[in-house]
Amino acid sequence: FDVKMVGDARIGLVGFPSVGKSTLLTKMTGTFSEAAAYEFTTLTAIPGMIHYKGARLQLLDLPGIIEGASDGKGRGRQVISTARTCSVIIMVLDALKPLTHKKLIEKELEGFGMRLNKSPPAITFRRKDKGGINVVYGRNVTEPFEQETVVSVLKEYRVVSADVNIRENSTIDDLVDVVEGNRVYVPCIYAMNKIDQLTLEELDLIGKVRHYCPISGHLDWNLSGLLEHVWEYCDMIRVYTKPKGEEPDWEEPVVLPRKKCTVENFCNKIHKLMIKNFKHALVWGQSAKHRPQRVGKDHVLMDEDIVQIVKNI
Repeated sequence: FDVKMVGDARIGLVGFPSVGKSTLLTKMTGTFSEAAAYEFTTLTAIPGMIHYKGARLQLLDLPGIIEGASDGKGRGRQVISTARTCSVIIMVLDALKPLTHKKLIEKELEGFGMRLNKSPPAITFRRKDKGGINVVYGRNVTEPFEQETVVSVLKEYRVVSADVNIRENSTIDDLVDVVEGNRVYVPCIYAMNKIDQLTLEELDLIGKVRHYCPISGHLDWNLSGLLEHVWEYCDMIRVYTKPKGEEPDWEEPVVLPRKKCTVENFCNKIHKLMIKNFKHALVWGQSAKHRPQRVGKDHVLMDEDIVQIVKNI
């Protein structure tokens, strides 16, 4: 299960046994993963690589999850702990029974601290040595908790003194997630496989649901649409390097997550020592006010910018 993270993002294929995960890995990456008509064909994590829009995406075919996986059934804990390290989850569902599978898998993943398609709660929690429980609400909060509710939740975790800052409407579950602190928030695509068994009316209904992508791995239907979804959910940008006096390198862009896409992040992705000799950068593209714009290391880059680094001599 210990697969080394390579590439710009890691995508995990999660689902019940025999829903078509191995077929998807083979079709999308060219890596052979044994597929057969019986359950539990895949017994360990099998990696493959997708080259898409200049980025290298590692695709992991994980063994099938069964009910009770978060309690350790069927090596479930190992499967889910590997899934926690992924940038995006593709939950592969059988088109004939999608909702029952979806609910069961979500329950197993949530039981192991994964939150799908959710943002971290706008709650700050800080333990103190003394002073009791102090709860502060932001101006956007219209439904504040009772003070006693917060105190009783924290008491369960043996916290008697803490500062709690709640910036928007939240639930008690959100507060528990912040106190426990071991949650991961992962975007998830629900890939509805084997759609060749559905009617057109059923397909139309599925197409209107958020985060869903209808596919048929066996018949190669809409696999390019699934890849487009994956790229969108990875939320990354491509930045092209430009050596002095030469054309930009269009073949191999530097791929950065949109949340960390400053010039400093760009330098660190190329080489950790580059930022030590950094003088300024010249930027062409959407983030530049004029072309080229001379910028510092805190300048935020945008998709398909061109960057030339100027070093101290």
